[in-house]
Amino acid sequence: MPRKLRYLPAEALVEVTCRTIQRRFLLRPSPKLNEIIVGALARAQERYGMRVCAFVYLSNHCHLLLHPVDAKQLADFMRYVNSKVAREVARLYQWTEKVWGRRYTDIVVSDEPEAQIARLRYLLEQGCKEGLVASPRHWPGATSTKSLMQGDDMAGIWINRTAQFQAHERGEPTGESRFTSRHRLRLSPLPCWQRVSEAKWRAQVRRIVRAIEDEVGGEVLGKQAILQQNPHSMPASRPRRSPAPRFHAVQPRVRRALEMAYHLARRAYRQALEDLRCGKEAEFPPGCFPPALTFVPLRN
Repeated sequence: MPRKLRYLPAEALVEVTCRTIQRRFLLRPSPKLNEIIVGALARAQERYGMRVCAFVYLSNHCHLLLHPVDAKQLADFMRYVNSKVAREVARLYQWTEKVWGRRYTDIVVSDEPEAQIARLRYLLEQGCKEGLVASPRHWPGATSTKSLMQGDDMAGIWINRTAQFQAHERGEPTGESRFTSRHRLRLSPLPCWQRVSEAKWRAQVRRIVRAIEDEVGGEVLGKQAILQQNPHSMPASRPRRSPAPRFHAVQPRVRRALEMAYHLARRAYRQALEDLRCGKEAEFPPGCFPPALTFVPLRN
């Protein structure tokens, strides 16, 4: 099945999901991995200026709410973060295969406040709806929950593996502390909360968290059992998953408008692709990734 066209309206909120290969617990929380993940997000934010609204890294997948300016910023940011996390996970857990199962999935969230708050709630309830922990605040992995609730700064580490390798080649000491720097991650409010005072939207986050806690019932796996999972193992059962929607919207008319804009962009892309194949001048729609040039055969 071909990949869908990477289409992103200007200044849209995007929900990004990444899953590990074969659903293995390669993102199993640990204090060091948590710092590495936050550091990778912070370093990528410094490099590409991405607005990060929320994130949570479960043991075998992660969710992020990002507010990019365009599809290229999103692609550059996710490539930078995922490549760094994958390399560090492989080193930390002695994993020799690929870490991510496939390219990240991005779903545009409409500008409706109800849709954006619903997606934030979905991120906050990760770990609770699966029966792993009793509260979003109890998840032991990398998550923005406490920072969103309290406004605390988030800091992580970046280990310069290139400089470490070069020092090794020169015969110099290669202790990680020499090549580790700390970076702070700044969280942004949802687009619908940009004109709301910080105190009000943080209070709303706290209300959402309390509502999630009230809905959790029965026994949960617990923090200690999560931390003791083998990172190479996978869940015993395969969850039932429905196809991901192209957009998150509340009102049907808003969804139809987003779908129409996507179909128009896809039609323009296909027409430009056909012109390119025919040797004509091709004009691809703004905000897309034109295909790479084709192979040039040898001449006899």
